[in-house]
Amino acid sequence: MVRDEQLKTRWELLVEKLSQQFADGDTLDLDAIIYLIGVQELGQFDRKYKKDHKLDLMHIAICKLLSPYGYYEFDYVDEDGWPHYKTKTELPFLKAGEQSILMKEAIVNYFVETDYIQ
Repeated sequence: MVRDEQLKTRWELLVEKLSQQFADGDTLDLDAIIYLIGVQELGQFDRKYKKDHKLDLMHIAICKLLSPYGYYEFDYVDEDGWPHYKTKTELPFLKAGEQSILMKEAIVNYFVETDYIQ
């Protein structure tokens, strides 16, 4: 229960901080935060991305976020600078709420590790 409360508190802090920095105070949702992580991981900040590239960015983020859980492993960076991951273990079937909790936990851990939040 303490872990759930800590996750909830950290998630709210993270959403607030990212929303202020990137959305002029409009509240970012989970998908928007995953997209931001993808852009961060790609490192190509001065580009406009088309819809299919936005999905690729979200895929990069999800792979990066779930790597510490053993689901993905970094493989290589291609000639265009895009990171590629390989699947280590298939994701288990999770209900929508369980997926959301897993992703929020992974996102919070990502931003704790990068010292963006405590």
